[in-house]
Amino acid sequence: MNPVTLLPFIVLIGAMFLMTRSAKKKQAAAAQMRNEMQPGTGVRTIGGMYATVKELHDDTVLLEIAPDVHAIYAKNAIGAVLDDAEYNRIVHGDDESGLDLDGTVVPDDASSLTGDDADKDASDDARIDLGKKTEDAAPKDDESGKKAEGKDDGEADAK
Repeated sequence: MNPVTLLPFIVLIGAMFLMTRSAKKKQAAAAQMRNEMQPGTGVRTIGGMYATVKELHDDTVLLEIAPDVHAIYAKNAIGAVLDDAEYNRIVHGDDESGLDLDGTVVPDDASSLTGDDADKDASDDARIDLGKKTEDAAPKDDESGKKAEGKDDGEADAK
């Protein structure tokens, strides 16, 4: 056989090997994260619910969703184990002093994109009225000046 004909098969097998290898690494990292859980640790489930671990069993975890509200979940349903600072910030709304923020301020609206207030006042005068005119709303016959009877806007005389 010609080596050129074998090249696509070799590339395909190599790509499959790399994909399965990275998937296995991700599974191993997730299993290790789940095994490192301790009672009292804050977690996020794959459904997005935040809770505190109360008890660990072989395949299940007892989570405290709210004070004195418990639920049993499969260990595989734990999406992330959070550190205490992050869990308290998300769940309890603690201040973000523990986070590294670079001081960037993002405006709540697009006012910073429109320019100065002087430009804003000048642009108010130049606004265009895109509303429908009342005289154009009712089409009239050429002869009588009345609205065409039996026809809605956009209907033609074609039969």
